[in-house]
Amino acid sequence: MDTTPITGLDELDKHIDDLIQDVTLTLNPKLFDDVELQLTESNIPPLIPRFLPRLTTLLKQYTQDPTVIVSLTIKLLGPVSFSDIFSLAEADDLVEALESPAPAANILAMSVLHKAAANPQDISFFCSYTNLVSSFIRRWLAAPQVEVGQKGGKVLGDLLDIDCPLPPPPPPTRPVGASSHTQLGLRKTPGHGRLWNLLFNDPQFYLPLLDLISGRHPDTASNPHQLSLAQGRVLRLLPRLAAINFRAVSSSNMTAPTPAYFTNGSASTGGQPNGGGDSEQQQEQEQQQHPPSPKPPQPGEGLLQYAALRMVQRSDTLMHLSLVDFFETLVSLMRVTEPSDAKLETLRAILGEATAGDGILREALLSLPDRTVEEEAEDLRRWLREVMPGEEVRLPVR
Repeated sequence: MDTTPITGLDELDKHIDDLIQDVTLTLNPKLFDDVELQLTESNIPPLIPRFLPRLTTLLKQYTQDPTVIVSLTIKLLGPVSFSDIFSLAEADDLVEALESPAPAANILAMSVLHKAAANPQDISFFCSYTNLVSSFIRRWLAAPQVEVGQKGGKVLGDLLDIDCPLPPPPPPTRPVGASSHTQLGLRKTPGHGRLWNLLFNDPQFYLPLLDLISGRHPDTASNPHQLSLAQGRVLRLLPRLAAINFRAVSSSNMTAPTPAYFTNGSASTGGQPNGGGDSEQQQEQEQQQHPPSPKPPQPGEGLLQYAALRMVQRSDTLMHLSLVDFFETLVSLMRVTEPSDAKLETLRAILGEATAGDGILREALLSLPDRTVEEEAEDLRRWLREVMPGEEVRLPVR
């Protein structure tokens, strides 16, 4: 244990007590920062009972920007297990932090939830607080701050990985570069599947998630920017989830809602009417610039098909670029996962529909091998020939 004295502990002690007694006092951020900078893995444990209970009390009543308080609290929580945290705070406290307008409070709550990824038992414990799960999903998608969305996506991805009831994935069957896809599987044993079941099989959770990304939820219905953020967050996480549990994200017994842009008169029409006089080349250019509107949601499709084929209004240039990035990541990731006929068939169907009339997406996918590391390029070409049969995959540039 580190016995080096920590400067400023007594002063911070008194300052925290004073703030608890009167939260209108001016907070001294330097006291918090100075102590936090001196904390190490070895000197934190004896400070936990001394500071964490009072920091928790302070956070419950502090109404100003809690960033410095949160930062110190997260540092002290480092060695504390998920279940032990509930001796210091209630689930309702975490819900309150998730619903706070302060991004630091949101990140603190998500940092606590991230600890449940230590083992499947903790995730099952987390799932027993259904209101907490709902608040977490909503904050991940509805937070206007980029850093909150990024934290939520990381936390949810890790939780679902450890909770996945499937056996851990085998080593990749094809060579993977050192920088590629390092998070295909964290779990060492099968999980319990509690969180997967809540999010993808329980209408109480799955349908609000779909409402948030379809523009049919109060948090996104009248806020196009927030809707784009929510859709982008789902598109960034989904390739990883597909690699972890493809079947769970590619099938559902609940039909997704029709996206709001289908019914509010703003759906893309695939370009302006041309009166029938344009050349085939002009029409192809129009298709590339204005990809056609997707079909309405289909029965049996999962979140993967909905996000890939139905969710995004493709006439929105920025969202279309996000969709292209999503497909590039999905195709690259699925190449190094365990193969199956059902997976290949589903991917072919998704890619076939997605690239029909969308020249930009088709060209981006076919040129992927030219933009990857040399040792993976040929494997990627072979994979593209499997998932995009009939397309002419580009030959290597000599």
